[in-house]
Amino acid sequence: MKVAIVGATGLVGTKMIEILEERNFPVSELIPVASENSTGKIIKFKSAEYTVCRLADAVAQKPALAIFSAGSEVSKEWAPVFAQTGCKVIDNSSYWRMDATKKLVVPEINSDVLTENDYIIANPNCSTIQMLLVAAPLHKVYTIKRIVVSTYQSVTGTGYKAIEQMQIERTGAEWGTYEAVYPYPIDRNILPHIDSFTDNGYTKEEMKMVNETHKILCRSISVSPTTVRVPVAGGHSESVNIEFEKDFDLQELVNILERTKGVVVKDDIKNNIYPMPIHSFGKDEVFVGRIRRDISIKSGINLWIVADNLRKGAATNAIQIAEKLLEKRFL
Repeated sequence: MKVAIVGATGLVGTKMIEILEERNFPVSELIPVASENSTGKIIKFKSAEYTVCRLADAVAQKPALAIFSAGSEVSKEWAPVFAQTGCKVIDNSSYWRMDATKKLVVPEINSDVLTENDYIIANPNCSTIQMLLVAAPLHKVYTIKRIVVSTYQSVTGTGYKAIEQMQIERTGAEWGTYEAVYPYPIDRNILPHIDSFTDNGYTKEEMKMVNETHKILCRSISVSPTTVRVPVAGGHSESVNIEFEKDFDLQELVNILERTKGVVVKDDIKNNIYPMPIHSFGKDEVFVGRIRRDISIKSGINLWIVADNLRKGAATNAIQIAEKLLEKRFL
């Protein structure tokens, strides 16, 4: 099977290639694709070497699968071009997520929506994935009315240049003397601002969490998000407050999460055990802890959710979608 990775030299694209090998996905030939600046670079995969090529060259090679992580504009223009050749496209950008004709998939939650006729499939936002993997099984039992979420998102969500900015700042460089991707320093700072602001005062990142929750889980759930960038180089964290229609037994709720595929409960406050980005780094599971009743309302719960945003939040989820296509014999 020929598999193209569009955006192969970026943080997520690099991770996709790594995970394809880890999970022994049946790749007969890798087609790494990137911008003109990266054309000609060598990518190693399963003891073989592959040369980074341009998009048009990749289309000409007629891959069976193309996984995109090169930004919305590239996905807008090129995903249909690949799809027209019969190639299945899994897109990690935001461009196709809210298209009514495209599926938005977290495999553990809604892979049943996939059909043989889906040629462009959207990968959700990283923060949405980890929140919903925990919320979905609880919604089935208790019915979620409202979610209030604040995120603490790693600089890796922005890319290599954001990591470089933070590293430069840690050397003591004066603001304005180096290339910055954020409007302010990120080291020793917190930015309550991810993506651009919209007319309602929320950022695009925040509205992604609202809209994607409605599309994947349930349109009746109210979602109030605040997304924040923190000086961490791996792993997103979220403080999540959920109000249910039905009351719950706390231990029963914990038991549900312990039985949920892809979720790991780390919740032993007597021994200071709770999820942190250092636990999630390099792992595909979503970790949840600090599980406690909301003392201000009857049927509310507080949760602390952590995941590796480059893996389950992006690359792993995309490859899990591809695995589902294989399992269903759509690929």
